[in-house]
Amino acid sequence: MTKSPQEVALLAESGRLLASVFEMLDRTAFTGLSTLRIDAMVEHFIVHDLQARPASKGQYGYGFVLNSSVNDVVCHGVPSPSVVLRDGDIVNLDITLEKNGYIADSSKTYLVGTVAPAAKRLVQATYDALWLGIGAVRPGARLGDIGWAIERHAKRHGYSVVREYCGHGIGREMHEEPQVLHFGKPGTGLVLREGMVFTIEPMLNRGRRSVRTEDDGWTVVTQDGSLSAQFEHTVAVTASGVAVLTLRSDEQDRVGRRKLVA
Repeated sequence: MTKSPQEVALLAESGRLLASVFEMLDRTAFTGLSTLRIDAMVEHFIVHDLQARPASKGQYGYGFVLNSSVNDVVCHGVPSPSVVLRDGDIVNLDITLEKNGYIADSSKTYLVGTVAPAAKRLVQATYDALWLGIGAVRPGARLGDIGWAIERHAKRHGYSVVREYCGHGIGREMHEEPQVLHFGKPGTGLVLREGMVFTIEPMLNRGRRSVRTEDDGWTVVTQDGSLSAQFEHTVAVTASGVAVLTLRSDEQDRVGRRKLVA
């Protein structure tokens, strides 16, 4: 379950490359683009610019590079030529990347054009929840501390936490132990140890937490049609705290002077 320093370094390299994918997307005007077009852009960038592999393509029979989850889609949204992003949408792009045999996983919810204040608040609260979860990571802490930090923040802001999907260990395989729930009680669950690497990826809904899977077998939507947002990072437990392996350049202020890789 724990990784050697050499393995963490390889995961950090995959994470650095994946961060650059999101930095490319940050420069992209999404209005009018189909989610399938975005998928193609990301695949070209990963394969040709980064000389890496999009790890999601072919995993579990999935045929695309990313998940594109728009508005009431909670997760696993399938890219499509008919899903065209419009002014006011929110869209989560969930992307994996493998380099030298090690996989990084991250996602970001983007605001498309001029977005309603209520949607902006949900997206910001979800992003803050992610970082509160990350802030709970250190040797000797427990998985329940992460879930509790996220759930407490969501409830304070009037949002619900999706419980059917969780973070996960990651390394040579996309999904490894442990499962990282986004709800829980402090002081409970697995004790965190230096060298553990896993994702934290809270999904918050404006309405109830209930979800359903559509007929395609992939797309998960809110049961009540309310908006949903998600953010995700791959992190490593270090001797002194936590390293965010998929950290983007615009997030340096979130970690301040913290050493990124032990």
